[in-house]
Amino acid sequence: MTALAIMQPYFFPYAGYFRLFAAADLFVIYDCVQFPRRGWVHRNRLPDANGAPAWLNLPLEKAPRATAIKDLNFPADAAARFAAQMRRFPVLSSDQPVMRNLTDFSGVSPVDYLERGLADVCAALGLTCEISRSSRLGISPDIHGQERILAIAEALGADRYVNAPGGGELYQRQTFSERGIDLQILEPYRGSNWSMLHRLLSEPAEQLAVEIRQQT
Repeated sequence: MTALAIMQPYFFPYAGYFRLFAAADLFVIYDCVQFPRRGWVHRNRLPDANGAPAWLNLPLEKAPRATAIKDLNFPADAAARFAAQMRRFPVLSSDQPVMRNLTDFSGVSPVDYLERGLADVCAALGLTCEISRSSRLGISPDIHGQERILAIAEALGADRYVNAPGGGELYQRQTFSERGIDLQILEPYRGSNWSMLHRLLSEPAEQLAVEIRQQT
């Protein structure tokens, strides 16, 4: 059996997101869809010097509203702008492995950077799920919603599709079953919503890995 998960690439998301990596054999970065400007692709909250949640944002070039995630770009001064933000967050003074690529914007697009960040967290947690991108599969842009998810699953030969809790309202189990794919919806996550960037810098990775696997 091949278990598949598909999700937009979030910027160091919370632990619950990584249950998709723990449950699947293949994780597809959903980068062929419109960039959600108020979402979690380019930003996350970390505790500032006072312990209050504050945004850490990836600097992005201005782009039309309809721009797909895969077509985003960094400005030339992305590294400097990002470094200036980092001073607000004491936890980012750490030299732990997850920090190694955090400030490296050279020669990468935002989706490259986000994929690398997800892979770095997976490595820290001991998750070995393969990562791919929807934009590389040649799926017709005229296919949307549930049908696009099914097309991706069929293109990759998946027979189980794992989705975050909200998927129960988006997808029809019978439709998946008729296409030979078992639909698995994860239960709501019971745990901290802090970014994994913060948690990996302040908690043991082994403990976090156990927490994630126990809720998968």
